[in-house]
Amino acid sequence: MSKYFKLINVALFVVFISFLTSCSLFRSKEHSRTTGWEYNNPETGGFEVSELKQQPTGPGLILIEGGTFVMGATQEDLMFDWDNFPRRVTISSFYMDETEVSNVDYLEYLYWLKRVFGADYPQVYNKALPDTLVWRERLAYNEPLVETYLRHPAFHNYPVVGVSWTQAQDYCTWRTDRVNEMMLIEHGILDYDPDQKNQNNFNTEAYLAGQYEGLVNQPLENLDPSSTGTRRAGIKDGLILPKYRLPTEAEWEYAALGLIGNTLYERVVERRKYPWNGNYTRTDDRKYYGSFVANFKRGRGDYMGVAGNLNDGADIPAPIGSYWPNDYGLYNMAGNVSEWTQDVYRPLTLEDVSDLNPYRGNVFKNPVRDFEGFLAEKDSLGRIRYEEVSSEEIEGRRNFNKADHRNYKDGDIKTITTTDWKSEDEVSDNTTQEMYEYGVTTLISDQARVYKGGSWKDPAFFLSPSVRRFLDQDMATDYIGFRCAMTRVGSPIPGGN
Repeated sequence: MSKYFKLINVALFVVFISFLTSCSLFRSKEHSRTTGWEYNNPETGGFEVSELKQQPTGPGLILIEGGTFVMGATQEDLMFDWDNFPRRVTISSFYMDETEVSNVDYLEYLYWLKRVFGADYPQVYNKALPDTLVWRERLAYNEPLVETYLRHPAFHNYPVVGVSWTQAQDYCTWRTDRVNEMMLIEHGILDYDPDQKNQNNFNTEAYLAGQYEGLVNQPLENLDPSSTGTRRAGIKDGLILPKYRLPTEAEWEYAALGLIGNTLYERVVERRKYPWNGNYTRTDDRKYYGSFVANFKRGRGDYMGVAGNLNDGADIPAPIGSYWPNDYGLYNMAGNVSEWTQDVYRPLTLEDVSDLNPYRGNVFKNPVRDFEGFLAEKDSLGRIRYEEVSSEEIEGRRNFNKADHRNYKDGDIKTITTTDWKSEDEVSDNTTQEMYEYGVTTLISDQARVYKGGSWKDPAFFLSPSVRRFLDQDMATDYIGFRCAMTRVGSPIPGGN
């Protein structure tokens, strides 16, 4: 080809590239793809778009890539509860703690509560204290555990127990605020404030609502030409993480099974009974051949085996991070301690709930507002107040018709139109407890919360993630702990689509 034609080809190529880059699709990320106006420029209106492209991972969390799986029974129902009917559902990607919340994690929480509220609101600290008396047995000598399990340094990395569902919820709220405060400090927006007291403490919702100032370091520049000065960080900046919370029952079961390591081209090659392959509770790793992969009760009176050759090496809970993680990298999703989930328990929940992110327990709420429609002042502990959505707001909606849906479609008198066991004028406000004969034949109520996973006290049957059990949300035991979860914002795939 002649030099002349080569020059023509180069020129055409340059023109072609110039044409493409002039199109909105190929514009710089600093310009709107649909209008061409520049982002983050006060001279063009100051519309701000964060450069952050995906959600940062919060401390202690692991991304659980979502997908479809068969939730429910993976073994014969030895308890004859018939409450885990197999059902195919889909779980959105989310985050989950790598390990259970430990004693030292919870002690940090208690220390903060005492430092901030102890002088004027000691009840806040007292309400959060774990029930250490759960270790007491009528015919066993466990008093040393009552005195030492929570606070002795030797137990710092053991999972916290004696914590009710309600206390676990409060811990998640506190952790959300501490993590978000640290994120704003690390980005230079706020400064450390160890003198926070009572109402003047960092609360994520109060900060976003403009009801907490804190020690400001370098506030963000306000690019709106109609405003002056600076501004606080907001959701649009991507510097505020979603709430830490308890995982839903479906999320917990999905994460525990860890089928991501057992899938080939969308085909699950082996449906797991436990968080590992096979029907055995021992590893086939040659180096550790025969060792137990979870902490559980092998048989009556056998909590850890024979001296010199202990099977799981733990008579009570083992330290967090013990044994082998599952294919998501999560530790102790079978054995050690059972764990609270978010859900309200109903025997037939798996037949009733949605097949996308199934969950029973919604009580829809809004922040309290004054008569002029402005957000009400935060409470004496520095928290935004909430109330159930009003009947006026619900009117005309198609997707929900009341605030409290904990017992939606559970068969009680309020969720059916006709009944042959009570007339409408006999209906009370406590129909769920009447239907399930609370305190007579069952302990099912709107306060019954699901907990999952076997514990150090349980035989192997309960190690299956499909097994469902429940306890009142204000009760605690020596074998139930918890771990936190967080919603994944944006793409379900790590790194984006």
